[in-house]
Amino acid sequence: MEKGMTPKNEDEDEYDLNGRPVHVCFESAKNDIDDSCVKSDKSDFSKGSIPSAIMRLALPMTFAQLMSVLYSVVDRIYLGRLPGAQHLALSGVGLTLPIIFITSSFALLCGTGGGPLFAISRGKGKHEEAQRIMGNSFTLLLAFGIILTVSITTLRRPILYLFGASDETYAYAGDYLLFYSLGTVFNMIKIGMNPFINAQGFGKTGMLTVALGAVINIILDPILIFALGMGVRGAGLATAIAQFCSAMWVLKFLTGKKAILRLTLSCMKLTAIRTKKILTLGLSGFSMSVTTSLAQIVCNITLQRYGGDLYIGVMAVIHSVREFIFLPTQGISGGAGPVLGFNFGAGKLDRVRKAIRFSITITLAYTTLMWLFVMLFPGVLIRAFSPEPLLIQAGIPAMRIYYSMFVFMSLQLASQPVFVGLGMAKQSIFFAFLRKAFIAVPLTFLLPMWGMGTSGVFVAEATSQLISGLVCFITMYLLVYKRKLNVIQS
Repeated sequence: MEKGMTPKNEDEDEYDLNGRPVHVCFESAKNDIDDSCVKSDKSDFSKGSIPSAIMRLALPMTFAQLMSVLYSVVDRIYLGRLPGAQHLALSGVGLTLPIIFITSSFALLCGTGGGPLFAISRGKGKHEEAQRIMGNSFTLLLAFGIILTVSITTLRRPILYLFGASDETYAYAGDYLLFYSLGTVFNMIKIGMNPFINAQGFGKTGMLTVALGAVINIILDPILIFALGMGVRGAGLATAIAQFCSAMWVLKFLTGKKAILRLTLSCMKLTAIRTKKILTLGLSGFSMSVTTSLAQIVCNITLQRYGGDLYIGVMAVIHSVREFIFLPTQGISGGAGPVLGFNFGAGKLDRVRKAIRFSITITLAYTTLMWLFVMLFPGVLIRAFSPEPLLIQAGIPAMRIYYSMFVFMSLQLASQPVFVGLGMAKQSIFFAFLRKAFIAVPLTFLLPMWGMGTSGVFVAEATSQLISGLVCFITMYLLVYKRKLNVIQS
């Protein structure tokens, strides 16, 4: 293809003289070809070992997830030891978690929607379309980020009281959320655009996206919280600064020379068709995160009624432990996603089945080990966040109930990403809603009313893990694995 020629249309592939697809970067309004952007594909997931391909992405993703969790969990560890606050600072920050998860949900809407579509387009050799999907996802992230920032800063007081805050805990929750919200747009970019780095095979770079911010957050936390006496405000500000640094790292890579497909201005113009595809597929990750937030809001309201601020602090610890436990499962599903999507797009259906088998087997083995550890040593995990005796006493039985069916939950954690990776939006959205919205939330309201008190809140979660895990796995097995995948593809 001669320099200066305009691609015929965005759905046609472009090839070099050797018959290999080239990667088109749109650096000008006329969509001229930038020869410096034409590269060989370094991440062909249709070749080599499936376990190696998944783990090559999963391991750095897991480490990146660990770093991501440290953003918020380190805040809670420090605030659990804030002088004179007892469990109130921890409970206050716990009240902000549903709001934080909701902001992350919008990032997942774009990232888990655009990422698989990006990978499938690359697998089909439609590199120009993949690039436009990435640009459209970025535009959506910016729009959502600005709207959420304004909403949180202006409405945080009524929202927090609605979600279960008391006068004592709002003093901590309101200050933390105000400063945290300053980094909302940057957090959206970090979460929503990192899948496009991973989908190009740069797992280590994706890991460094989050590692950079986490290290900065860990360094700034004690300085701002204790040395400068900012308390919860310092924790929120440290996280906002860290998110800014991570976002700049992502943008530097995706607009730089190392990226196979670059993020460019001319690809950011929204189109109705692409926006619909991104948001429809992304509804799975979005729905799962939003329903998790909804369930947590209902938990906080119910726990405030039946147990007070102490049990909100217990739930904050349980959710913090859950974030750590989920790390490898998120890494595995994140590593399997691009491999599933690429091979599905390339028509390598036997390799898709191998990827499904491997991801489910390793996820189930890991969650079984973690289930045993939580059942045997819950006190050790709680003391990592707070040494307060009352919190430990209330937290041990609550944690054992909450995680009692965690092994079954692993079946959904491994099966649902299969629907997302293959672009099966309806199924992925249904199972995102099933566990929390259809099972956990109603039971959280009902079981405490039927005489179970605070224990009913934790029983509701265990019940939802059992039912949704089994139903999701059986559906995936019958609809995808056992069925001929070429039927789905057609």
